[in-house]
Amino acid sequence: MRDRILTMIQIDQMTLEEKLRVMEALWDDLCQHEEDVPVPQWHKQVLDERESLIEEGKAEFHDWETAKKRIAERSI
Repeated sequence: MRDRILTMIQIDQMTLEEKLRVMEALWDDLCQHEEDVPVPQWHKQVLDERESLIEEGKAEFHDWETAKKRIAERSI
């Protein structure tokens, strides 16, 4: 397993395409074992709250351009 672990130097030398392929492989592996990935309780609470808002018809949805603008305004 040690020979399969990428070091930070190796990662730094990878092309963007190679980095994206590694990220995709990691994500695919995590998805196969999602029950092993810990989920903080506050994540569950946020999702439950959002689901309730949707069910009650109180959720607000925004297109991607509007969302990006709102995010940019918050970070100023």
